[in-house]
Amino acid sequence: MAKIVVIVGSVRSERQGIKVAKWIVEKLQDRGHQVSMVDPMDLELPLLDKMYKEMKSPPVKLQELQKIIQDADGYVPITPEYNHSVSSSLKNTLDYFLEEYFFKPSAIVSYSVGPFGGILAGNHLRQILAEMGMPAIPSQLPISKVQDVFDNDGKLLDENYERRIAKFLDEFEWYVSAFTKQREIGTPY
Repeated sequence: MAKIVVIVGSVRSERQGIKVAKWIVEKLQDRGHQVSMVDPMDLELPLLDKMYKEMKSPPVKLQELQKIIQDADGYVPITPEYNHSVSSSLKNTLDYFLEEYFFKPSAIVSYSVGPFGGILAGNHLRQILAEMGMPAIPSQLPISKVQDVFDNDGKLLDENYERRIAKFLDEFEWYVSAFTKQREIGTPY
């Protein structure tokens, strides 16, 4: 069992990503993982002025979030595609921390209302995550026409995603296990 953090990437009023995030949380829990979902809508984080480590007296919500991020073994950011990139709310949430992410893998789930599943945002996010010390696994899980994949209650409608999520999470778990073993031995810094 690993501690996994699923990070929601949208704060729009009719966001589809919350359905994706809840589905991912369920799939990870079904595999026995301890999962925390980070939702910027709940956090109400202001635009980044200072990173957590620079704050003298961080708010309680941010202290709780820092502990969740620090204790995690891996991360699953759920990114919409806005103008061929990640959302500002996802980037803002991620940027509050840095060292907390080091030497832990991430697995990118992207989505869009169009046919390409947010793959451009996912590719951009891959660069960001690598720079932050939580490199993404090689595979990505893009969800095309997300509004047709889940119903209004978040129930999966397209059973093809059951096969895709299984393979994706198998790969992610391999990386989580490998990184965890290496962190036990020690890290370069």
